[in-house]
Amino acid sequence: MILRHLGKREWALFAASIVFIVLQVYLDLRIPEYMSQITLALENGTSTDAILDCGIGMLACALLSMVVSLTAGYLIADVASSLSRKLRLMMLDQVQRFSPEDVDRFSIASLITRSTNDISQVQQFVGRALQVTVKSPIMAVWAIMKISGSAWEWTFATAIAVVVLTSVILFVIWRSMKYYKRIQILNDAVNRETRESITGIRVVRAYNAEEFQAGKFDIASDDLLSNNMSVLKIMFPMFTMTSVVTNFLTLSIYWIGAGLIMATGNVDSQMTLFADMIVFSSYAIQVLRAFVMVTEIVRAYPQASVSAKRVEEVINSEPRIKDGTEDGGDSPGEIEFRNVSFSYPNSEAKVLDDVSFKVSRGQTLAVIGPTGCGKSTLVKLMQRIYDASSGQILVDGMDVKEYRRDSLGSRFSYVPQKSIIFTGTIRDNVNYGDTASQRDDSDVWRALEVSQASEFVKELPDGLEATVSQQGKNLSGGQRQRISIARAVCRRAEICILDDSFSALDFKTDKAVRTALKKELEGSTIVMVAQRIGTIMDADVIVVLDGGKVVGIGTHKELMEGCELYREIAISQMTEGTI
Repeated sequence: MILRHLGKREWALFAASIVFIVLQVYLDLRIPEYMSQITLALENGTSTDAILDCGIGMLACALLSMVVSLTAGYLIADVASSLSRKLRLMMLDQVQRFSPEDVDRFSIASLITRSTNDISQVQQFVGRALQVTVKSPIMAVWAIMKISGSAWEWTFATAIAVVVLTSVILFVIWRSMKYYKRIQILNDAVNRETRESITGIRVVRAYNAEEFQAGKFDIASDDLLSNNMSVLKIMFPMFTMTSVVTNFLTLSIYWIGAGLIMATGNVDSQMTLFADMIVFSSYAIQVLRAFVMVTEIVRAYPQASVSAKRVEEVINSEPRIKDGTEDGGDSPGEIEFRNVSFSYPNSEAKVLDDVSFKVSRGQTLAVIGPTGCGKSTLVKLMQRIYDASSGQILVDGMDVKEYRRDSLGSRFSYVPQKSIIFTGTIRDNVNYGDTASQRDDSDVWRALEVSQASEFVKELPDGLEATVSQQGKNLSGGQRQRISIARAVCRRAEICILDDSFSALDFKTDKAVRTALKKELEGSTIVMVAQRIGTIMDADVIVVLDGGKVVGIGTHKELMEGCELYREIAISQMTEGTI
């Protein structure tokens, strides 16, 4: 399942590692032969030089075995690391194609666990399993061939040891599998509770809810601990049995050997049997070692198997929103909604209901209405974050469903309601996206001037090279919002979406940014979602939403005369002094 993602380079490295593994097994199995020669040399009173030569041969085999083992291990570690890197890239590419519905299906906590812990489990298992699955059969078969001509009693004892060990392994797998299946799910729960406690730390402290959050974490952590302890209890007998079976096999070989030697009256025959017993015990232990190595892999297999399935589940998951095939329409900057309705997944309530409007290139479209009326949802449908339940959404004269994802995305610059700032520099955050190489610092400074952010950036010690921390925590809310606006300006797309992007700005800065935007983005279509009438009153087309329906559409003057809801919002803001 996972190995099919290995490339030609990885398979070539694996093939090379097999050569080294075979050489290592050969060297390991040569050592008992030297032991036999030394034993016979001592029996026959051979010169010390001959015994010394055998000892040097054993030492050389041991050292060479170590070298080739390290080489094989290095090659296979390279294969496992390359595989894990490829899986992470594949997961990232797949997740970037996901819609919010797809993300919710897995959950953010689970996706993080799958791309970190699960892939690490797969990497560790593959790195060990590739070596063992090649080495163990070769070692077992080769060692059995070496001892096949020996006394049947010894062979029978070895067979019993192998059967006992195999039975224990199979029983442990059967008993532990259900617990391993739960480990990653419980890890997801721990990650979720940790993430919520960290991201919501200010709210937690404000409500003195540290104990409540700690209690939720304790429950998730205790569930994981209890599951892991169950696994250890099941696995523990296997470690003990491995040691016990090995010891009993050695004891059996010597006990049987003693009986065979005593039953032989000839001294020469006794010495030959004694030498055979020493060699047989070495080879028998090698056979058992092969099964012990398999035991280690079997022990890791259940969890690795579950992790591999979780990774494959993401990689093979088909996004709910299918990519189109077209590159673009023939009416640049034009946006049209035709009787669009939308309900969120697993909800029957309509967030938007029969919404229709049209805006041409170079115009400014504003959307306003009460909280929860569907303003931000309208923007998401425009960018095809979700698909409309019914109706059509056209960008540049073509249905958004027909676009390739990257082609549709290239038509928009976007400033979200909650500013998104990336770890890096000011320059990286402003000159961002697939067309970044087409722009230089002069474009960045121009965008910062339009968003009224150039002054505070100039005051930073490193200017455009100033480091921005994760999520822009070393910037104020207004600074983050202005950097986000600068990013949209710098991209110079044909459609600029501003989703309530002035909420963190004071009235003076708000007006200055809007004035500069109108001049800088002349010829571009601007879509503006806002709460303040003052922010949108100069728009060419204003859409008023209420309960997901269009209750008014027109200019500020027309709506003040003909739309009661718009007039109520305007009057309330005039009274409160928020226009």
